[in-house]
Amino acid sequence: MTSAAARPVHRQLAAASIAFAGTPQFAVPTLQAIVAAGARVPLVLTQPDRPAGRGRRLTASPVKESASTLGLPLAQPESLRAPAELPSCERPDVLVVIAYGLLLPRRWLDWPRLGCINLHASLLPRWRGAAPIQRAVLAGDAETGISVMQMDSGLDTGPVHLKRATPIGARETAGALHDRLAVLAAEALLEALPSVLAGASTPEPQRDDLATLAPKVTKQEALLDWREPALSLERRVRAFDPWPVAETRLSDGRRLRVFDAEVVAATRAASAGAIVAAGRAGIDVATGDGVLRLRRIQPPSGRVMDAESYLAAHSLSGVEFVG
Repeated sequence: MTSAAARPVHRQLAAASIAFAGTPQFAVPTLQAIVAAGARVPLVLTQPDRPAGRGRRLTASPVKESASTLGLPLAQPESLRAPAELPSCERPDVLVVIAYGLLLPRRWLDWPRLGCINLHASLLPRWRGAAPIQRAVLAGDAETGISVMQMDSGLDTGPVHLKRATPIGARETAGALHDRLAVLAAEALLEALPSVLAGASTPEPQRDDLATLAPKVTKQEALLDWREPALSLERRVRAFDPWPVAETRLSDGRRLRVFDAEVVAATRAASAGAIVAAGRAGIDVATGDGVLRLRRIQPPSGRVMDAESYLAAHSLSGVEFVG
């Protein structure tokens, strides 16, 4: 049910023409919110179908599936840089971009009457780039949020119409934060768009001197280095859940993926990687500073299990963690 506070916003958007560009599940709530607000959507851009899963079958993006269900016009160009003509549909008031994955050249930025609006999952200028959610968790940020940005030709450098902040939970994974921010992005867009469409919003330029970069996450980063402090390793576990998932190796060659860990008080000094306790509560491992308790782990080709279940079937006598 639409709240009383939301009804005026929806009336303002009902006369708008809003094109959309997005690809993953993160973008779907925003597309649905635009349609629910009554706006016309003359075009949805999403990336081409890609191989996915063990069978590597061509799979439609979540945005394509949502657009098809909603009956919206869809295009899946391999690139926007080819010297092709702009879409033949009506020129929209704005193009909303969220996690699209392709760069928009200048002629696309200038295509909508009021330019392009990007929803970025950070409080810009902090964490410009591809992986702002993971980088915020990895850095131990207390909060993050959504920035509604007027796009320019730079990488997340445009002026910002609106920011919506949210705290990062002490035990929150990147996956859980991702899902919350997807909803917050839709809410932030509905809050910002009426002023943008009316020409009444003056976006605030970003301070480049405060900018930090959020490069893509690599699998190599998920390898736990036990010389790091326990707090840093715990953040790494949360930042890389659900992908690529933190991983470690025992001195006998066994590999384990780590899905849940917590910092515990050190009971005695031990070298980094040494197992100082193992039982129902978890597997306690000495680090460069403090002890990290592994609570949920996954052996190769096995299921995710709690530490107690793993210990019931696997001995850790005479081994330590390396890496």
